[in-house]
Amino acid sequence: MSEVVPKDSNEQVEHQMDSLIDSFNPLKNKLNWLLISLPIAVFFNFQHNLTMAFLFSMIAIMPLAFLMGKGTEEIALRTGEAVGGFLNATFGNAAELIIVGLAIYAASNDPAIQDTMVTVTQASLIGSILGNMLLVLGLAMLWGGLKKKEQNFNSDAIQMNGSLLLLAVIAFIIPSAIQHSNGSLGDIENISRYAAIVLLVIYGFALLFQLKTHAHVFATAPGHGTHEEPEMTNRDAWILLILATVLVAWMAHILVHSLEAAVVEWGLPELFIGVILLPFFGNAAEHFTAVIVAGKDKMDLSVAIAVGSSVQIALFAAPLMVLFAWALGVPLTLEFGMLETAATFLSVLVVNSILADGKSNWLEGLMLLGSYLILALAFLQL
Repeated sequence: MSEVVPKDSNEQVEHQMDSLIDSFNPLKNKLNWLLISLPIAVFFNFQHNLTMAFLFSMIAIMPLAFLMGKGTEEIALRTGEAVGGFLNATFGNAAELIIVGLAIYAASNDPAIQDTMVTVTQASLIGSILGNMLLVLGLAMLWGGLKKKEQNFNSDAIQMNGSLLLLAVIAFIIPSAIQHSNGSLGDIENISRYAAIVLLVIYGFALLFQLKTHAHVFATAPGHGTHEEPEMTNRDAWILLILATVLVAWMAHILVHSLEAAVVEWGLPELFIGVILLPFFGNAAEHFTAVIVAGKDKMDLSVAIAVGSSVQIALFAAPLMVLFAWALGVPLTLEFGMLETAATFLSVLVVNSILADGKSNWLEGLMLLGSYLILALAFLQL
């Protein structure tokens, strides 16, 4: 005898499937129209038109990263804003990790493009830190400030993240100091690898501190933001997240494969592509999620995404890529260059200063955006 499924259960399943399908519906979200770039990128890659393949694969990563952000936002509604911010930062940085990981792997297989890939990888890592601290946080503060005159967030949690960023900057400054003191490449590589191990250990203990032993410090204060009910089941949110991540990996593979051709044909500086273009498209998940939740007066989550992403890139992604490159024989170090290191150091100081009082407004957001624009123009001139 066949099992009879209750009508309410059928309606619930249909509603859940509709929510998952709606995530890809261009009529529900206009950004999904950019998903057309995915097959176009595949077509140009098949036709060996590498410049156009680079352009459309980079564009395709934007809506896919947004869908990753949608999945993590749904999961975050069930976990609280501290864990939710960590998940958003982690999967928001997944696209960036995939791109730089594939770039390092390509460099290990083709010595002719090694210098370009190392430069772009280093620039992309720095660009992600700067983009999250200045662009993403600036947009979130500006949009949230236009919705509400003044917004509050947990300053204690931000101070810890700010201290972690300063620690990372120290690890970036030392190799640069050795470089400008006429130190050997071997010395720079060794200190970078040792520093990478230390940063990874510190990051692990920071997660233990944030999610376990001192989770109460990062808890959202009552009354912040508005309560929302999840639109998708936990399973469907994870399906959306995994599917979007796989497609991002595909587009990142095409992007890295065609990057060298784009650098030559467009004549853009490698630093500009790495610091500005790749992080802008690759970190689109943080861009949209952080700004959207700021507009809902969830500044704890918004700041956790933006600053948390910078911390994760500085203390996890960059050190991990240094060790990954070491294993593949690629000379990737934490010596990012004088301008890149100085820009990161000054940006950390500016952000820590703005966030110290636990309050934000639209003018502070505009100041961060102005800082980012100045740095973007500087990298364009190199």
